[in-house]
Amino acid sequence: MNKDVLLRNNVKIIGNGPKTICFAHGFGCDQNVWSLMTKDFVDEYRVVLFDYVGSGNSDKDAYDSNRYRTLDGYVKDVIEIYETLDLKDSIFIGHSVSSMIGMLASIKKPDYFSHLIMIGPSPRYLNDPPTYHGGFEKEDIKGLLDMMEKNYKNWAHEFANIAVGHPDQPDLKQTLEKSFCAMDPDISKQFAEATFYSDCRKYLAEVTVSSLILQCSADIIAPDEIGDYLSANLPNSTLYKMEATFHCPHLSHPEETILLIKKYLQDVLH
Repeated sequence: MNKDVLLRNNVKIIGNGPKTICFAHGFGCDQNVWSLMTKDFVDEYRVVLFDYVGSGNSDKDAYDSNRYRTLDGYVKDVIEIYETLDLKDSIFIGHSVSSMIGMLASIKKPDYFSHLIMIGPSPRYLNDPPTYHGGFEKEDIKGLLDMMEKNYKNWAHEFANIAVGHPDQPDLKQTLEKSFCAMDPDISKQFAEATFYSDCRKYLAEVTVSSLILQCSADIIAPDEIGDYLSANLPNSTLYKMEATFHCPHLSHPEETILLIKKYLQDVLH
């Protein structure tokens, strides 16, 4: 076992079930975002949690700007964690950009994965008219990146508000904002570039692993059309449109998120 990888990515393992679920956080977050959900899976599953390099309590010294210039570096993280733990036939639950990271990893190593569960996924955040609506224009992304560079704390405040919404739950926004602010701004900006300039549409047809798409309503980051696009273009996929709103249902609506994941796993595993 390569303990360096487990330390690098701050890997934690809980639960003793016969099948493994790996939870992968989205951009700007860390494994703590799953705290409202993991307790509902540890009795039946072995649960693997980790932080991408540069996030949470990962080894920041392991950050390499060349490796993480694109999503491929994060895909390598996932594969190396799986190899170190000798994970096969596991369930991968990814939020936001981690949905695509897990998908790309499954194309490279399909035996490692039995199912992909994508929460708020997007294969491309930029609009590509006339046939694809990703939700952002190039000017939007440039403005976001410029704000990160000029006033990182203000960006963290604004982006957390966009992602979580729910003014009636201010603690959720504060949790996400705190996570953003815990990251090195330079690392965060590069992760943002890798995320928002990515285009994974051409890889969808190569996916052999069955997947669940959880699409929130009123999600500015991954609009409703994206769920339909993925459902039409991702083989062996199931789309659930959630009552949950905005981009982080595992924080704002954990009960519904857990219910839909368990329903899907009940249908496909039994």
